[in-house]
Parts: sequence; structure tokens; C-alpha cells
Amino acid sequence: MAPHPVLDNDLLAEALEALAALDADVGRVLAEAGPPALRRRDAGFEALLGAIVSQQVSKAAAATVWGRLVSAADPLSPQTVLALDADALRAVGLSRQKASYAHSLAEAVSNGAIDLDGLALRADEDVVEELVRLKGIGRWSAEIYLLFALGRPDAFPADDLALMVGAQRLKGLDDRPNRKALTEIAEAWRPWRGPAAMLLWHYYSWTGR
Repeated sequence: MAPHPVLDNDLLAEALEALAALDADVGRVLAEAGPPALRRRDAGFEALLGAIVSQQVSKAAAATVWGRLVSAADPLSPQTVLALDADALRAVGLSRQKASYAHSLAEAVSNGAIDLDGLALRADEDVVEELVRLKGIGRWSAEIYLLFALGRPDAFPADDLALMVGAQRLKGLDDRPNRKALTEIAEAWRPWRGPAAMLLWHYYSWTGR
């Protein structure tokens, strides 16, 4: 099976150039704010656990909890996470629900219920469908993993609030688009919705300075 294309700096630059040719608003934002940096994480347990930690909290809060979790489960692995009970996970800042999700993920990886290595060979939607079977992994987390851990160029986590705000600013919309509206906007960016998402996050931060 041929490997799927993976975002690197060269492919990101190619994608942004293509997006600017497709969408004048993208070209304007690239001229104003410059290109986004490539964001990648190593695929595997750590990246999925990081997605759980990041759910519905600020970037700063997620970073704080992550730092405490890494220190408590040193070296970080499914086994060291399972060795921490719910109280220990809550002590690092995880909610009761997220502590349960962390244990469930660690158990699924440990017992082979999910083959994270094999996901690299799967189609985008197949990866999402496989991941959302895991407790605590919704579509947003699965698509974040698809984009940042597997580097898929067309991954687009349309439930992301910052992407919605970024698209509103990019397009000069009166109202913030919901998931459905954002998905419709992003259709024009295929097959480069991943780089488009990186640009929207970049523009969201740049306009919030």
C-alpha cells in the first residue's frame, strides 16, 4: 500500500501557495501575517493523550497539566499512566472524566485494542472512525491527531473554536461560523485543508496580539 502524503515544510509551502491561488482571502492573510510554522507531533500514545488533555481548555492550561502529567508518569507510557490511580491523575489537573479517558486510552494501547502504528496506512476517515471508538476520543481529537501526528494534508478539525473565529476574521463574516458552515467554507480548500487550518490558527493568534 502506498504511503499517504505527510506534511513537511516543503509540502506546507506548496500547499499555502496553492491555497493563495485558490482563495484571495488566503493570499491576503499570508501577505499580512506571514505563513504559519509547521506543527507536528510524533504519532503514538503520547500524541493521543495530549489531545485528551487539550480538550476544552486553553492552550496555557493544557500545557500546565501536561507538564505535571509528564512528571508524574515518568517516563510517560501506557504502563506508567495506568500505574497512577484516579486521584493521582486528578492531582495533576485532569478532571475525573479526563482521568477516566486517560486510563481507557492507556489500557486500549496496552492490550492491543488499538493499533496506533497501523493507523499510518489507513485512509483519513478510517483513522477517524477507528479513533472515535476509544472512550474520550471524539471527532475533534481524532482530527487533531490526524493532522499533527500523522501529518495528513486534508485533515480539518472543524469543531475547533479558534478555527471558527479565524475563518470569521479571514472571510470578514458578521457571525462566527458553526461546524457545518466552517466545513462548507473549507470545501474550497481541499485537498489542503490541513495547511488552511494551520493558517487559520496562525491568523487567529496574529489578530489577537
